[in-house]
Amino acid sequence: MKTNILIIALAGLLLTGCGGGSDVSAATAEQAAPEKVFKWKMVTTWPKNFPGLGMAAENFAVMAEKMSGGRLQVKVFGAGQLVPALEVFDAVSQGTAEMGHSAGYYWKGKTPTSALFTTIPFGLNAQEMNSWLHYGGGMALWQELYEPFNLVPLAAGNTGVQMAGWFNREINSLADLKGLKMRIPGLGGEVMSRVGVEAVNIPGGELYTSMQTGVIDATEWVGPYNDLAFGFHQVAKYYYYPGWHEPGPTLELIVNKQAYESLPADLQAIVEGAARAVNQDMLDDYTARNNAALNELVNTHGVELRQLPDDVLAELNRVTDQVLKELAASDSQFKKVYDSQNAFKRQAMQYHKISEEAYYRARELK
Repeated sequence: MKTNILIIALAGLLLTGCGGGSDVSAATAEQAAPEKVFKWKMVTTWPKNFPGLGMAAENFAVMAEKMSGGRLQVKVFGAGQLVPALEVFDAVSQGTAEMGHSAGYYWKGKTPTSALFTTIPFGLNAQEMNSWLHYGGGMALWQELYEPFNLVPLAAGNTGVQMAGWFNREINSLADLKGLKMRIPGLGGEVMSRVGVEAVNIPGGELYTSMQTGVIDATEWVGPYNDLAFGFHQVAKYYYYPGWHEPGPTLELIVNKQAYESLPADLQAIVEGAARAVNQDMLDDYTARNNAALNELVNTHGVELRQLPDDVLAELNRVTDQVLKELAASDSQFKKVYDSQNAFKRQAMQYHKISEEAYYRARELK
């Protein structure tokens, strides 16, 4: 009996060696095969490693590589390292880089509707913008807008309500705005143009020198955290709030469509998940750092913090409505997105009157 068992065992081993276990061997070989590694370039509109804005791209790259076990590696290039700051859109659309990190309102010359996916003056704040994009139909509209440009958009950062900007003259009335040359992009720039400001679009890295040399008289950038880092307090005296023009500016991660579709499903999910994570992380970062930076600007550097007069804000609000209605009347795509966002704003405001706004008032009561 023992002899028979031994013979059967040896026969099994021989059969295995002759291909009887080929399915197991093939599966083992398949598991051992190295998985493809995707090495991508990301171009950005921001200086390399710039606090806040620039770190979203860096954080995305680190997160994507960790989450993918090294299968998706992204090298980040700051403004001017691979392409100029305001050529990110074209570079990714054409495949020069697989990804880009910027803001949609820089591309309003290509499609005016892109500005709506960054911010609207007196529009949605960060919380509302994220909600509209992810649960109010905004992402589908964004994808539809960018599809002809060979791009897949994702929300990837928000600063929260910004500051109105840095000025070298006091703004006590609407008349004080007339004749100013100011860096202010997007729809805010269009509104300012209507009230007599010469609005220009200059990359962030050039703003300090432009203010210092008098090329511009005023500039908006972001808020205390970033503005302190750029040293605007050295070239401007007055710091105005609130940021009526950018209440909830969303930054975008744009992905070349062919590059995105070349990824397996799990890496696509990692790209989307990492973008969603850095989108919230940036808002957290600014919320944590802005007030300390503001205190330093005011108390250490002597910056004069001012609020824009109510009548100035009211006129800017009125002109904003006029600009948006004109654009909607002349561009069906703009109207489609604007109507969606405006309807969402109305219902969000209705609830926030008894939630966020009511709570802010209650918190001040003693």
